[in-house]
Amino acid sequence: MNYHKTSKLLPLIGLIGILIILISCVNKNQSVEQVEIPKDWKTLENANYSIQYPDSFELNTLGEMGLSFILLSKQTSPSDLFRENINLIIQDLTNQNINLDKFVKISEGQITTMFKNATINENKRIIKEDSEFHVMSFSGIQGQFNLKFVQYYWIVDQKAYVLTFTCEQTQYDHYKEIGDKIMNSFKVK
Repeated sequence: MNYHKTSKLLPLIGLIGILIILISCVNKNQSVEQVEIPKDWKTLENANYSIQYPDSFELNTLGEMGLSFILLSKQTSPSDLFRENINLIIQDLTNQNINLDKFVKISEGQITTMFKNATINENKRIIKEDSEFHVMSFSGIQGQFNLKFVQYYWIVDQKAYVLTFTCEQTQYDHYKEIGDKIMNSFKVK
């Protein structure tokens, strides 16, 4: 190839690369790959939602603390004082004029005031199949525990669905794959 022609192409290639990076930074909407759920997982069906989970998690649907359900990991030892979990809270937003953008802003404010040393690590909009939701990942200290949270937010029919995966920060890498699969199996009907 002629050096003179190549030297003219380099700035153009660099400009295209910079544009691609800028576009990817500006576009907060992202797609999520479909995750294959193992056939032996259980399914919790509700009139408004469904979720799948492995036998290794304990399901509690008693509605304590306003939770629609909580899935709890098994205690690994007597000294394991925190059980990693996934829970769902449904909030009625009737007549409050709150869309997903406004709900995310409210949640950001609550996170920074409710948790000591709160840090928001990820904050993005996701498009998955026919639904749109928001993902917020953050860490902070609650009581004696240094925790990491991943929350998914949906607004459907004037209800906010907040699905939360909570882990001790030291255990996050161990539970991330299973937590992602459970979270991504959740569907609002």
